Amino acid sequence: MKKALILVDLQNDFMPGGSLAVDNADEVIPVANRVQQHFKYVIATQDWHPEDHSCFANNHKGRFPGEFIQQAGLSQMLWPVHCVQNTEGAEFVKNLKLDHIIKVFRKGSDPEIDSYSGFFENDHKKETGLAEFLKELQIAELYIMGVATDYCVKYTVLDACKLGFKTFLIEDGCRAVNVNPEDGRLAISEMKTVGVEIIQSDEVE
Repeated sequence: MKKALILVDLQNDFMPGGSLAVDNADEVIPVANRVQQHFKYVIATQDWHPEDHSCFANNHKGRFPGEFIQQAGLSQMLWPVHCVQNTEGAEFVKNLKLDHIIKVFRKGSDPEIDSYSGFFENDHKKETGLAEFLKELQIAELYIMGVATDYCVKYTVLDACKLGFKTFLIEDGCRAVNVNPEDGRLAISEMKTVGVEIIQSDEVE
């Protein structure tokens, strides 16, 4: 059974000191580097926003990060400006090994709608091409890790399950934004309920 590793959004802006820093996110980079050796197929997702993206709070007069708007008929949290195309913040972390990565799928490039999942935009109307790529390779098992547990990792994992992949979350390779203190824990619980297997990196073979 063919398997693949998906590294979710291991980019500078999500690391400590970045514009949308996730606590201790830098700790997952050694995990990513270590587990890659177990996979023939390693894929990365990359947040790739235009400057005028509607998920950025400063593109809405009088609005602040953490507030919600309606975006493409969906409730959308507003974020600080992050992972703007062709900026240092959008680049992969310098210490991340890239030589095993066979393809990068960029997301969030439509200014009118966000894309948390590596597979779809948030309204599920437009695909990134990741699912088709995996099916062409005849991948059946996905191992997923990265940032953030409660947003892009969670929605990538949930979509992977819906698409029929046997899905594993590498828990110690993830960190949560935790806008609310329990968000990361609740995200893992939600993933478990749809059949995701929660594992640690030392269980990857």
